Amino acid sequence: MKIDRIVLFPYTLVLALRNFFYDKGILKSYPSALPSISVGNITVGGTGKTPAVEMLIRLYRDSRKIAVVSRGYGRRTKGFRTVSVDDDYRDVGDEPLQIKRKFPDIIVAVDASRRRAVDALAAMPEETRPDLVILDDAFQHRRIRPDFSIVLVSSARPVFKDSLLPIGRLRDLPSQIKRADMVIVTKMEGSEVLSSERERWRKALKMREDSPLLFSRIAYRPLMPVMPGKEDSRYIYAKSAIVISGIADDRSLRRGVGWSYSVADVLCFRDHHGYRLSDISKMDAAVRRYPTAVVLTTEKDAQRLRSMEGVPVRVSSRLFYIPIESEIIPDVNSGSYLEQELPELGYNELKNYIKIPSCPVS
Repeated sequence: MKIDRIVLFPYTLVLALRNFFYDKGILKSYPSALPSISVGNITVGGTGKTPAVEMLIRLYRDSRKIAVVSRGYGRRTKGFRTVSVDDDYRDVGDEPLQIKRKFPDIIVAVDASRRRAVDALAAMPEETRPDLVILDDAFQHRRIRPDFSIVLVSSARPVFKDSLLPIGRLRDLPSQIKRADMVIVTKMEGSEVLSSERERWRKALKMREDSPLLFSRIAYRPLMPVMPGKEDSRYIYAKSAIVISGIADDRSLRRGVGWSYSVADVLCFRDHHGYRLSDISKMDAAVRRYPTAVVLTTEKDAQRLRSMEGVPVRVSSRLFYIPIESEIIPDVNSGSYLEQELPELGYNELKNYIKIPSCPVS
């Protein structure tokens, strides 16, 4: 452990100085031009940011004109750009495209500069201008100051048991969690978190006493075809599955598949992997080995696979993704409520804690 600290000292020092300069105002931070909620983490992927962003969209879409701003990781375009449902993921990023296709009535924009993107949205005509911006993965982007900041921590890999890059997966100091207005521990199992466990997490994360600590779980939804119109729905009733994943942490995917299928084979790729025909050949070979199996992947992977050409029918016909949603586990005795009542209780708990301006900034 001492060797780890010596190796990581230069990176630790750079992060500490950067945050110190922002805290003291030496590096400038600017308020958001529109009411905003930031969703972020201090690790490299795997905390469930996209499901959390989608949860906030469902929470506010009936009362607000929503825009989502994302970096658009790995895209080949530059600068500010709005996303359309027909875009190529290579131009806008897979996660923004997923959000736009799921919620086509909201604005989704990509820009490496979150501040520039929000300024562009604020300059829109009044009839189209959003009155709530959700900043995806913006906790480290301190040049913009959101009205409310949410940090996600994975229960599967707690930050207090992790190390900074390149030894671990932390990209910022765990002490920065104190800047958050709310912390959500994601990917919990079960429908209840005991008070003792809630307190244990609060102490381990060294949170501010006035910061809400919430917990969320993953809810799995019915399978959807990756290539609509080419699917054979009979494969949904297969007994075995071939799992395809190109995400940071696929344990939730494997768990969801394992509840309904026996896993025959797994093909893993790096996060945001751009699929090629050679990868499709690997899938085709797996299908040949397990001819009765369904092929299952994530919704994020589906954005990268959907536009591919040259996919054999024996692959496309059985290729489905598992939609997931993030649900807040309410701080109640779950035995006092019906299972179907818990998600609504969780949404209300989340909304009660989030404090944002009620009107757009003029």
